[in-house]
Amino acid sequence: MNLVEKVRNDLTTAMKADERIRVSVLRMLLAALHNEEIELRRELRDEDVVRILRREIKQHEESIREFSRGRREDLVRSEEEELGILQEYSPKLMAEEEIEKYVNEAITEVGASEPRDLGRVMAAVMPKLASKADGATVNRIVREKLSS
Repeated sequence: MNLVEKVRNDLTTAMKADERIRVSVLRMLLAALHNEEIELRRELRDEDVVRILRREIKQHEESIREFSRGRREDLVRSEEEELGILQEYSPKLMAEEEIEKYVNEAITEVGASEPRDLGRVMAAVMPKLASKADGATVNRIVREKLSS
């Protein structure tokens, strides 16, 4: 069963159990997946689903920060609950030590030696880590390695 099917099955289960928030979150996620499918003009693969899921998670995290700044604890709790539901579907991210191994390989592969080679290293490493690591974390590690 792929990730989209799992979300659809869980939506049906949540509807039967009258879990309003879960139903709302899963419908929102399915809508985002459907929109991406239309935009790409093909069926989504699991890595596409993970990418969209991470985007939705980042949006919720940003909302939590903004609502906290605005002292809207009611909205913070709501966003945190929705975030928890989304995170159930997100695969575990690699540890930074594992990411460093891939980054070191990519640096050697492209012959990078200075910070201006960042783009070449990122282009070499991200296809390997696309659904396993956050791009911002990979970027930070590459910058650190190239600055040393």
